[in-house]
Amino acid sequence: MKINKNRPTNPSSSVKTRFAVKFIKAMKNLNKKRPIPHKHKRYLAVRAAACASMASAVGPRRAWSRAVLNNIRNRRFTRKRSFGIKNNNNNPKPKQQDLGYGEEDELRRLVPGGKEMDFCRLLSESAHYIECLRDQVQVMTNMLHHYSS
Repeated sequence: MKINKNRPTNPSSSVKTRFAVKFIKAMKNLNKKRPIPHKHKRYLAVRAAACASMASAVGPRRAWSRAVLNNIRNRRFTRKRSFGIKNNNNNPKPKQQDLGYGEEDELRRLVPGGKEMDFCRLLSESAHYIECLRDQVQVMTNMLHHYSS
């Protein structure tokens, strides 16, 4: 069996490399455009760039990455409007978490695309999503240390 020495032994490192390249490219594109006046809008743009870079680095194999890319793509065409309508219900129903349920629903809410998955697939996608988020934090921390020194 022939081993390719150019391929990394840890598959996570290739995702990290692809993410880093895509994220740097996205940040350069953000800086080329006209300056974003508000800090919150800049934060949202950087966050979207990080999410899109990670999802595209993983590729379409995972449901969460497809969901992230679809959400970003759809966000360009439709904007949600909030009118500040509040629900003034004096007798709220007990939450599912109070009854001992809801952990699965909470996980479905946290993982992109989790609402459509069965439980086993949800656990698998959650584990991969958490691993990718950890890798994303490591890469961004390394970039920060590199560019700040």
